Amino acid sequence: MIFLTGGTGFLGRHLVPALCKAGFRVRVLTRYPEQNLWLKRCQGAEIVPGDLLDAQTLVKGVEGCQYVIHAGGMFRFWGEEKAFAITNALGTENVLKAAVAAGIERFIHISTVALVGQPDPNGIVDETHPAHPADAYQRSKWQGEQSAMRYCQEENLPVVILRPGAYYGPLGQYAFNRLFFKDPMRGIIMQVNGGRYIIFPAYISDVVQGIMKALNRATVGEVYNICGDWISHKDAFDIVCQEANLRWPRLPIPGWLGINTARVLELFSAVTRTEPFWPLNLRSYVYNDWRVSSEKARRELGFVPTDFREGARQTIAWYKAGQPDTLPGLEC
Repeated sequence: MIFLTGGTGFLGRHLVPALCKAGFRVRVLTRYPEQNLWLKRCQGAEIVPGDLLDAQTLVKGVEGCQYVIHAGGMFRFWGEEKAFAITNALGTENVLKAAVAAGIERFIHISTVALVGQPDPNGIVDETHPAHPADAYQRSKWQGEQSAMRYCQEENLPVVILRPGAYYGPLGQYAFNRLFFKDPMRGIIMQVNGGRYIIFPAYISDVVQGIMKALNRATVGEVYNICGDWISHKDAFDIVCQEANLRWPRLPIPGWLGINTARVLELFSAVTRTEPFWPLNLRSYVYNDWRVSSEKARRELGFVPTDFREGARQTIAWYKAGQPDTLPGLEC
């Protein structure tokens, strides 16, 4: 039995069917069971109404489980520091406490490569790269990861930490999907500083693969990057435009213009209380060279990432099909 947080998000929509098909029974924590009726179609899935701040529900949910996969959290490019800290730091602490009380056999903590914040412009981002979180989300994820490692060392909780790259793929709407697929397909291609910066895409099915392999192959107490091969913005846009047959002109955005535009948009958002189209926090993700290495996961877990062109092809096909809620292979 697996207790899963984040089971109704982008990753969860792909992970729950994979776990059920592999023969696992899965308890899925969700705040909105009535909005996720698809879970009832998953043989082997059990809905647990609640959230990461409901300690009593977490204790009951984890009871009798062998594994915990903690993929729940708050990810946005815009928001108040307190909101991220409550969900990603305090929420993680609550799940860890429940797992210790239940004597869990393995705890898979889903972190993020992004907590590095400011990668070495000339180096490789492997699991030893120091963390310098650059925004509220990254700081909260770093706090959550540190808590997970502390419980591993001090409470003997068998924790494995996975750091995926930037999710993309079918069923996704935000972040990488929006910037590199949705926007280009509606005629908006913003190529900053000639597209020379490097990104760290993680095809969503590859993240599922990494989790499945980590359940029985990963070494307790270790951290693993789960990411595809790094690629420049220009090369990524080239592939997306080729596969989607796009002929839109690319807006040449000087770096300074993008930053100043984001500052202006942030001022409007302070009034409207809605996320700006181009948040200032994007600069950590867009204005850096993210040469992320998943060599450790390849070597120790047998992780095999999807080529970006193939991942892009599948993502584009989903958009062109009208963004259906279900996909072949994801039926429970």
